[in-house]
Amino acid sequence: MPKVSIIVPCYNEQPTIRLLLTAIHQQTFPLDEMEVIIADGMSTDQTRQEINEFQEQYPDLRIRIVDNPQRIIPAALNRALEAAAGEVIVRLDAHSMPDKMYVTHSVAGLEAGLGDNVGGVWDIQPGKKGWAAESIAAAAAHPLGVGGALYRYATVASEVDTVPFGAFRRSLLDQIGMFDETLLTNEDYEFNTRIRQNGGKIWLNPQIRSVYFARETYGKLARQYFRYGYWKWRMLKRYPVTLRWRQALPPAFVLSLFALVVLSLFWRPAGILLGLEFLGYGLILVFGTGSLALKRKKVYYLVSVPLAIAVMHFCWGAGFLTSIFHTPSKS
Repeated sequence: MPKVSIIVPCYNEQPTIRLLLTAIHQQTFPLDEMEVIIADGMSTDQTRQEINEFQEQYPDLRIRIVDNPQRIIPAALNRALEAAAGEVIVRLDAHSMPDKMYVTHSVAGLEAGLGDNVGGVWDIQPGKKGWAAESIAAAAAHPLGVGGALYRYATVASEVDTVPFGAFRRSLLDQIGMFDETLLTNEDYEFNTRIRQNGGKIWLNPQIRSVYFARETYGKLARQYFRYGYWKWRMLKRYPVTLRWRQALPPAFVLSLFALVVLSLFWRPAGILLGLEFLGYGLILVFGTGSLALKRKKVYYLVSVPLAIAVMHFCWGAGFLTSIFHTPSKS
C-alpha cells in the first residue's frame, strides 16, 4: 500500500478548514499511511489555530503546516510538495470535503493504470445560506455555465483534458516538473496539459467525489471568473493547441456586444442587433435553466440562475480580452 501525502493550499480558511480535515480523518484509506501538508499563505484569521486544535483532538492524523509567503496557489502546492514524503500525492482544496472513499478510489485508479493524474467530480454546494449562494452553486454545476467541464456534472468515467485537484505519483514530477508559479490560476489545467504533452492520461472517475463550496455572492463570482479568464489567456499563449471552441465563445460574445454598442452610436441598426443579441442570449439562459427551477420548485431560479451564468460568461470573457490587450508579451 503506497504512502499518501495530501497537499492543501490555504489562506484564511477558518470557516471551512475543519470541515476538510474532518473529511480527511474519515477516509477509508488507512490513516497511518497518510499525511496532510497544508501550505498556508500566512493566514490572518484563526485558520492555524483551527488546524492546531484539530491536530490535538485527532493526533492519529499527521498534519503539517508549511509557510507560503507568496500567497498564490501554485506556490502553495510546490511548498507542500517539497515537504511531502508520500509516494502518491493527492491535491485537495480548503473549500472542499472529499467523500470518505476519495483517497481509496484515487489510489486504486493510479494502481490500475487508468491515468497519470486521476480525479473526480465536484458536488457543488452553496458557500452559505440564501437565494444568491444557492443560485450561484446551481449555475456553477450547470452545463450552460461551465460548458465541457465534465468534472462538474459527469456520471461516466472517461479520459479528459483536466480534473480538479487530482492524484498522481510523485515520480511524475521528475518527468514534467512542478506547478507553474507564474500562473495565478489555471495551474491545474496547465499541469495536466504538460502530462498530456508527455504522453500521459488524465482520468475522471465519478466515484471520486468531493463537496466544493461555490462563491457566495455575485461580486465574488464575478472576480473569480474575471481572474479565470485573464489567466486562461496567459496559459493559451504557451499552449495554443489546448484552446477549445467553448472557451472562445465568452470573449467572442463580449467583443461582439462591445462592437455593437460602439456601432450603435453611429448606425441605428446596430442598436437593434444589440437588443436582439441580448434577447436571444437571455432566452437561451432562461429556457436552458427552466427545468432546474421546476425540478427544485424554486421560481426565483428563473432569474437568479441565468444571472449567475451571465456573470460567469461576461466576466470570463472580459478577463480573457483584458489579458490579450494588457499581458506583457514576454510572459
